[in-house]
Amino acid sequence: MGVMVPGSPFANGDDVLNDDVGVAVEFDEENEDAEEDSDLDMVPETEEEDDDVAEESGSGAMQMGGGIDGAEMWEANEGTNLNVQDIDAYWLQREISQAYEQKIDPQQCQKLAEEVLLLLAEGDDREVETKLLLHIQFDKFSFIKFLLRNRLKIVWCTRLVRSKDQEERKQIEEDMTGSGPDLAGILEQLHATRETAKERQKNLEKSIREEARRLKDETGGDGDRGRRGLIDRDAESSWLKGQPQLLNLDNIAFEHGTGLLIANKRCDLPAGSFKHQRKGYEEVHVPALKPRAIPPHERFVKISEMPDWAQPAFEGMQQLNRVQSKVYDTALFKADNILLCAPTGAGKTNVAVLTILQQIALNRNLDGSFNNSNYKIVYVAPMKALVAEVVGNLSNRLQEYGIQVKELSGDQSMTRHQIEETQIIVTTPEKWDIITRKSGDRTYTQLVKLIIIDEIHLLHDNRGPVLESIVARTVRQIETTKENIRLVGLSATLPNFEDVALFLRVDLEKGLFHFDNSYRPVPLSQQYIGININKPLQRFQLMNGICYEKVMNVAGKHQVLIFVHSRKETAKTARAIRDTALADGTLSRFLREDGASREILQTDSELVKSNDLKDLMPFGFAIHHAGMTRGDRQLVEERFRDSHVQMLGRAGRPQYDSYGEGIIITGHSELQYYLSLMNQQLPIESQFVSKLADQLNAEIVLGSVQNAREACHWLGYTYLYVRMLRNPTLYGLAPDVLTRDITLEERRVDLIHSAATILDKNNLVKYDRKSGYFQATDLGRIASYYYITHGTISTYNEHLKPTMGDIELCHLFSLSEEFKYVTVRQDEKMELTKLMDRVPIPIKESLEEPSAKINVLLQAYISQLKLEGLSLTSDMVFVTQSAGRLMRALFEIVLKRGWARLAEKALNLCKMINKRMWSVQTPLRQFHGILNKILMMLEKKDLSWERYYDLKPQEIGELIRFPKMGKTLHKLIHQLPKLNLAAHVQPITRTMLRVELTITADFLWDENIHGYVEPFWVIVEDNNGDSILHHEYFMLKRQSVDEEQVVDHTLDFTLLIYEPLPPQYFIRVVSDKWLGSQTVLPISFRHLILPEKYPPPTELLDLQPLPVTALRNPSYEVLYQDFKHFNPVQTQVFTALYNTDDNVLVAAPTASGKTTCAEFAILRNHQKEPECGMRAVYIAPLEAIAKERYRDWERKFGQGLGMRVVKLTGETATDLKLLERGQVIISTPERWDALSRRWKLQKYVQQVSLFIIDELHLIGGQGGPVLEVIVSRMRYIASKIENKIRIVALSSSLANAKDLGEWIGATSHGLFNFPPGVRPVPLEIQIQQGVDIANFEARMQAMTKTTYTSIVQHAKNGKPAIVFVPTRKHVQLTAVDLMTYSCVDGGEKPAFLLRSNELEPFIGKIKEEMLRATLYHGVGYLHEGLSSLDQEVVSHLFGAGLIQVCVMSSLICWGSPLSAHLVVVMGTQYYDGHGGAHTDYPVIDLLQMTGHASRPLLDNSGKCVILCHAPRKEYYKKFLHEAFPVESHLHHFLHDNFNAEVVAGVIENKQDAVDYLTWTFMYRRLTQNPNYYNLQGVGHRHLSDHLSELVENALADLEKSKCVSIEDGMDLSPLNLGMIASYYYISYTTIERFSSSLTPRTKMKGLLEILSSASEYMQLPIRPGEEEVLRRLINHQRFSFENPKYADPHVKANVLLQAHFSRQSVGGNLALDQREVLFNASRLLQAMIYVISSNGWLNCALLAMEVSQMVTQGMWERDSMLLQLPHLTKELAKKCQENLGKSIETVFDLVEMEDDERRELLQLSDSHLLDIVRFCNQFPNIDMSYEVMDGDNMRAGEDITLLVTLARDLEGTEVGPVDAPRYPKAKEEGWWLVVGDTKSNLLLAIKRVSLQRKSKVKLEFAAPTDAGRKSYTLYFMCDSYLGCDQEYNFSVDVGEAAGPDENSERE
Repeated sequence: MGVMVPGSPFANGDDVLNDDVGVAVEFDEENEDAEEDSDLDMVPETEEEDDDVAEESGSGAMQMGGGIDGAEMWEANEGTNLNVQDIDAYWLQREISQAYEQKIDPQQCQKLAEEVLLLLAEGDDREVETKLLLHIQFDKFSFIKFLLRNRLKIVWCTRLVRSKDQEERKQIEEDMTGSGPDLAGILEQLHATRETAKERQKNLEKSIREEARRLKDETGGDGDRGRRGLIDRDAESSWLKGQPQLLNLDNIAFEHGTGLLIANKRCDLPAGSFKHQRKGYEEVHVPALKPRAIPPHERFVKISEMPDWAQPAFEGMQQLNRVQSKVYDTALFKADNILLCAPTGAGKTNVAVLTILQQIALNRNLDGSFNNSNYKIVYVAPMKALVAEVVGNLSNRLQEYGIQVKELSGDQSMTRHQIEETQIIVTTPEKWDIITRKSGDRTYTQLVKLIIIDEIHLLHDNRGPVLESIVARTVRQIETTKENIRLVGLSATLPNFEDVALFLRVDLEKGLFHFDNSYRPVPLSQQYIGININKPLQRFQLMNGICYEKVMNVAGKHQVLIFVHSRKETAKTARAIRDTALADGTLSRFLREDGASREILQTDSELVKSNDLKDLMPFGFAIHHAGMTRGDRQLVEERFRDSHVQMLGRAGRPQYDSYGEGIIITGHSELQYYLSLMNQQLPIESQFVSKLADQLNAEIVLGSVQNAREACHWLGYTYLYVRMLRNPTLYGLAPDVLTRDITLEERRVDLIHSAATILDKNNLVKYDRKSGYFQATDLGRIASYYYITHGTISTYNEHLKPTMGDIELCHLFSLSEEFKYVTVRQDEKMELTKLMDRVPIPIKESLEEPSAKINVLLQAYISQLKLEGLSLTSDMVFVTQSAGRLMRALFEIVLKRGWARLAEKALNLCKMINKRMWSVQTPLRQFHGILNKILMMLEKKDLSWERYYDLKPQEIGELIRFPKMGKTLHKLIHQLPKLNLAAHVQPITRTMLRVELTITADFLWDENIHGYVEPFWVIVEDNNGDSILHHEYFMLKRQSVDEEQVVDHTLDFTLLIYEPLPPQYFIRVVSDKWLGSQTVLPISFRHLILPEKYPPPTELLDLQPLPVTALRNPSYEVLYQDFKHFNPVQTQVFTALYNTDDNVLVAAPTASGKTTCAEFAILRNHQKEPECGMRAVYIAPLEAIAKERYRDWERKFGQGLGMRVVKLTGETATDLKLLERGQVIISTPERWDALSRRWKLQKYVQQVSLFIIDELHLIGGQGGPVLEVIVSRMRYIASKIENKIRIVALSSSLANAKDLGEWIGATSHGLFNFPPGVRPVPLEIQIQQGVDIANFEARMQAMTKTTYTSIVQHAKNGKPAIVFVPTRKHVQLTAVDLMTYSCVDGGEKPAFLLRSNELEPFIGKIKEEMLRATLYHGVGYLHEGLSSLDQEVVSHLFGAGLIQVCVMSSLICWGSPLSAHLVVVMGTQYYDGHGGAHTDYPVIDLLQMTGHASRPLLDNSGKCVILCHAPRKEYYKKFLHEAFPVESHLHHFLHDNFNAEVVAGVIENKQDAVDYLTWTFMYRRLTQNPNYYNLQGVGHRHLSDHLSELVENALADLEKSKCVSIEDGMDLSPLNLGMIASYYYISYTTIERFSSSLTPRTKMKGLLEILSSASEYMQLPIRPGEEEVLRRLINHQRFSFENPKYADPHVKANVLLQAHFSRQSVGGNLALDQREVLFNASRLLQAMIYVISSNGWLNCALLAMEVSQMVTQGMWERDSMLLQLPHLTKELAKKCQENLGKSIETVFDLVEMEDDERRELLQLSDSHLLDIVRFCNQFPNIDMSYEVMDGDNMRAGEDITLLVTLARDLEGTEVGPVDAPRYPKAKEEGWWLVVGDTKSNLLLAIKRVSLQRKSKVKLEFAAPTDAGRKSYTLYFMCDSYLGCDQEYNFSVDVGEAAGPDENSERE
């Protein structure tokens, strides 16, 4: 039973109370407002109609269906004046169809329209009305009224429009003029509007020329254009002509309280209500509703009838109640959205549980277990208190299912990791809003499949907007991703539940459940008391009096709860009642008779903390409010439950009472309001306008709203929109607005325009009023992420100054808009004054100012001071909840502004708030469990914190005179995060430095204290510490602080420097959470030598473009028939390339036709050299470019001019043949390096006459050193032989092209270096700051929307666009995202599909499912993992213009010939697997990508949009618009090159080595940019010392690894290992590792481990998320690992090898890595076999040969040989083995079978059998014979010669490449001949043989030293097939060793 006291629940106590009197002071003014307002806003309708409406909605019946347009649309349109312009020939037909809600068939409609037209023309209104009623139908009454009101207009305008010609029209117009003023008026209207229509036409044509044309082409807000007809188009162009109105949003926003009544003046009370007038007040009694009788057929669902898996959740219940039973089916078995409105206490939680079970059931496995990682469920509860309750309730009930329920509210935040483990997240609306605002967290919000919103009627509350934006965001997400999320709304009974249902997208038939008050489990009778005295004090006394009286009526019989306004009131009211009771002597009625109760209360009162409670408890009174401590509240709740005390709470407890009673005491003026409210006659309205600007900003930051048009569309998803359509007047619109604008387009435009303007004014977004595009700013992002209003942000923006100190910072904090309602109450001043003296930071304002109070509270919170006053405590909670995020926001704003000092202060304050301590206190306060006196003692000591690190445990103990604590403190001191920094600075240009910062953790990591990551800020400050030059957020991960080894993190960034040079910069690394943890590293510039100034670029001369005929050779001219003439760049370099033989360097931007320049040189060479002598080598730095060039030139030169164009393969033997044959040889640097190393022996290398290097600027990139070596080598060769080698280099624009040019030997005439701006097709580059989210994946996801917008914005009219993304994973994700966005926008026809009819035949060929799907929508994608056919199809479709968008991975930018009008670079970071971190794209790659935005003969300009991470913007801006310099990396890679040259005999001593270096590019750059190469000066001494040191170090390492021997400290000679390394192109470290790890006893497992330990595999990337896959793969392998490190590339190589042998498929990126591993494995194995054989170990060598076969065939040596055959599975092989009669085990067995037997055995189709036959014919069948030469007189110690003859049995075919589908590329078979002695495991001779038909091979080995018969084994081993090896035993009789005389005889 309950009583309710003073005032309205909406006046939130703390905000509006004047404290002397417990009455809201604002009431009186509110009254007056209400009366004034009501005149203005009365709905102009007659009384009766109003009555109808009220009844209709009041009865709770559901007749209001029919959506928003339909009957009551007309209701709203009653006062309508019809616009004559809207009437055309078919207007009436459309209107009728609409009145019938489109349920009428068109013919009938047409007929009806004609009849109605005739009726309207004749007779007076009454008659017509009757006829129409008969004709149309009674329920269309309002429609008929509307037709009547506009009779004349309809009749005459229709006639006019239907007139056949001008004549007839004139006639009608004359009739009209003659027929009275009405018609003449209509005519005038028509003419007026016609004029404006003409003007409109003119304006339209004007606006078409503007860019805004695009907006007109797009479809409008919602798909059905037809219905909106004209209106829509006007609204669209109104955006363009830009007269949206600016609305004052604050004025439109609702005032709470009485303002709402205007919507509903009359209140119908239930039957049986009565009123009493008393002195000073009026009473209204509303009786309890009788519960509805239960109809006989209605059943309750028994728990036992539920499915088994659902029962555990309802343990202890027998059956569901009425409400739950009705919802049961829909909730548990369907996935429809639900809105359930039922009275409080109807058990809505159970319905929530049912919907949760429905979701769980979807993830139920067959065995009954649940797959809980596939989904998340979000339960949004309005209050924190409720959140905790729900968590408890659900955790208990869902225990059985193993489901984690966690709370996520202001008190409890969850780490990402926890969120991943949780299935049900219970949270408050605000918190969920914050999470979904950060698109970053889409990573787990994507998994959300069900959102339950409890108490959704809070839409009405000031927190409603949050709910609206969550729901709108969810619904839009569903529409975008097409993945359904179920929405379930639970609410109290509401009158306009249909509106809420529409807003939640609930199907009114299926998902809407509405139960009125008669379903209350305990009926409630109500009394309303309206007090009509205005004087505050009397009013207060009267209220208390009435309250006492009402309490006394039931005291002693029932418990009473009293709700009051504010926390203070609780005690006041309780005391008032107690005192009155004392005076009346009725106190005993409040206490239970038994003494036990009194005893309990007595003892309780001593336990509680609150003084008020202490005072009241003994009398049986208690109070309860949020300001009390948790313990007190719980105690009170328990005592009330046990009926020991009377208290305040809910009426109607189903467990105890049969009925409840509620009494409300209020001001008389509010009486009406409460009556309506309590009897569900007040519709709930939307408060969205009040928060519109902030919510809009959040959507813009999220990226889901990119322009005003999308924003208007977004508003259409809000509850505000639903209510505006239903009740326009309430939202400040004209009553007849819907006739003009049925979708309220204009109003939405105005709202958005106004909100955007506010945001723009406060710098939260950039709003382009003309095009309507938005761009988020840093401030906007900060506001959205930290959930801060735009007001606060603009306050901060206005007041922030770089010079502020702590005092001003705290003051600014206290000015935040969030605190605008906080007031200083009279009774707080004392306490505040006391506090003011105790807080450390002085406060300048006087105490009257609310800001001073906020400031005091903030500091008191940090100082952990205790508060006495209740109201202060509650304000304190409010302040501290916001403090953290407001301060963070301040910090980020300051950081973005670049003010170093202030940023440090702000960050410090953030941490102080977080840790509740001051920075001057000892950092040890951040650890718990240290005694306060020890801390105080430490704080008194005069030691700086740094000194503590040097103290030993006992010294610390002595210091604090507490020896026992020494150890503990020592540990804690070393747990405080501390980092060591080292920086390496390299100048790039004179204005830019590259800094490589190495961060090493130097503290003890404890997971309980530090968790998984420790965040830090890296801030670089200038010399005087004023401005921030660079900042980044850095996460130190757990694994990097390992006990055994500390992994260093390296950060790379660039800084700008200015001359004169400052003395130093400071790098400051500060912990984001720990006070006292920061490290500062000064970088001194004292010895910095900046690079030399760069020479100016070549000017592009304004020459007459050369025609193609300049080639003066018809057969050449044909090749260029597409060109009319050469472009300016080609023209300018033509002479140098085509008419001279000079060395030339052409540096020009990408896509300026440099390839053609190379062709000039080739043609020149072709012309000059006779056919046989021409040998031109073209080096393409990347395989992709080489392929592309080969395809192109094979066509051009091969077919066109009959040249022999070849491309090297990387297999040495093959390449030598190709080199001999080819005239144009295409190669990558590595392959050419491997061949040209042996140039002294290979005459073909010496015969090269033209050497072309493409993309020479890559010399500064990853493969740079190899490029540098081969160019240096070619220059060296040219100087050593007579034959001149012409060198032509192509590169993109460079700053230091002169150095490159001089290095390749180009004179000034042959050096062309054009600036980056010179492009044949001008390119506009926009560098947009992409999304600022730290998490990489999240950032990528967030960018797709921006990318989509860029495409729509810049690639109009179907111009092609290419999007580059970092990896192939993102390629697919992005393509799919772009596809979905285009579907959402485009409606029926996919926006990006240009010519759909021609697609079909191509799509059929495509293998990858996903690709097919995206292609249908006009989005293609390319990455390395696609099959070559798929790649070709996509390239063709894009090139031919069938699809508009192609997404590519960043690596493809080099090899792809595709170009587009627009290139979007989506993110400029990729995951670098080697460094294990995300690194930036090299500028070179970016330039290459931008180069694709150019179509020379198609466009006159290209566009490129680069979305990059904020800190990199400046860097990229600089180098994309200026040329960049390249530096050499050769000094890190000297070893292998020296080794190769020593083996080749080029370097014979150390002096040669130094001379060799002078040929390199590095040598040229040493003097130009000495610091970059760690050189301290540029004098001669410096240089020669530096070079000698490089040489000495490299050679010493080579000597150590036994590759080179050094004699007398000077002369060099190659050793065996060095030769192997050079021959097989293997790193010297690998050979050293092989040599040291292999032993004679190495087995298969060891061999694989040694193989995978090769340095070549160091480069295998380890990507995030791969560890899991690798772990699974490892568990399935034959050889396991002892505690493997998954992040180790060598482990990965091993796993991939084993997976290859086991034939386990690996997908995606791993498949690419696996190809890489296998490709290297063949080379490495050959080298390994030579290392083994030089040691003479037989078994080990044979094993390595077997592994070589396994690598080629992809199987284990112990598998059946038959697995090499195509189509043979393990099962079939087993079947062959068990074949009756003869077991078939080898390929030869199978060949020897009879055909029919074989067919019978294998049972394969004919085509499959043919494949098998083909394989068998290819399978090597080799006859081998051998003889020991001179075998009769062998003597000990001599050499034995074995002559082996090999003959292949060939069935007439050629020996092709090996049949090995699992090996990544074509391979020639190779053989080894080995002689060994099995007894002693000795390998005596080995020879590698490649065999065509026949071959004779000699093997020589030494005879043993003692005579006798020796047996040997001869092995013939294949490297590619298993099962064709042969071995023969032979023996030799060895005679005694000959004496010296015999020897001479024999000679």
